[in-house]
Amino acid sequence: MIDDPAGAVDYEEAGAGPTVVLVPGSCSTTAAWRPVIAGFEGRFRCVSTSLLGYGGTAERRTAADPSIAYEAEAVEAVVRHAAGGPAHLVGHSFGGLVALAVALRRRVPLASLAILEAPAPELLRACGELHHYRAFRDMTDGYFAAFHRGDRDAIAAMIDFYGGPGTFASWPARVRGYAVETTAVNILDWAGAFAYPLSPAHLAGVSIPVLVVRGGASHPAVQRANELLSLHMPAAALVTLAGAAHFMISTHAYGVAAAIAAHVVQAAQIPGDGRLACSA
Repeated sequence: MIDDPAGAVDYEEAGAGPTVVLVPGSCSTTAAWRPVIAGFEGRFRCVSTSLLGYGGTAERRTAADPSIAYEAEAVEAVVRHAAGGPAHLVGHSFGGLVALAVALRRRVPLASLAILEAPAPELLRACGELHHYRAFRDMTDGYFAAFHRGDRDAIAAMIDFYGGPGTFASWPARVRGYAVETTAVNILDWAGAFAYPLSPAHLAGVSIPVLVVRGGASHPAVQRANELLSLHMPAAALVTLAGAAHFMISTHAYGVAAAIAAHVVQAAQIPGDGRLACSA
């Protein structure tokens, strides 16, 4: 645990080698990355954390101010604590959007960035992909309304949007229970995502090597959003995992681990390291 002045931040570390900082998505904790870490087979020093309001990471946001900047600050604290030189930053789902925000802020040194199915609705809107943007909006509008009506399992609509019909029901009771318990936190996550301006002009400023991973069985809006992320960052590559959907870090952990490992090795071989300089 990092005792940050703004609030505690989850911190777990294992292994040796190039430092890979792993940021999970909503309704998750550091434990979400264990299958992927196993897939790395000891090649990397793996540092994992939890987003605001999950695991042991203290919440910093409010309904009036759900800014993703608070999330970025917590991840930056993890990168600084990890030290030892520029880190390879990896984020899944909302954690991918947070990782992108960290790269755009340029306040900690990064060797590379990997984004696994980030929700990027504002990029869809900026690119005129209004059909796909509407898919995100319709899902969240219905989900939020159900939650505010008192539907205990309202979050199932969001989970099934990402994983396909029946995904939530198929999860173990303990996992479903944690998603239900953290629904209000997830709603803050979505508020931050929709409030985060993202356009091709913003993405053009990310000059480090970037890997974007999407699932071949994921929702079309999620697939397109991540394709756009890869198209508008100068040093980005797109990998589509056949048969995978959004929860790929558990269902296709070894495929995810292989893609990230190849990316980290390649990024480390780039002359000059592709490092981000600290701006402040």
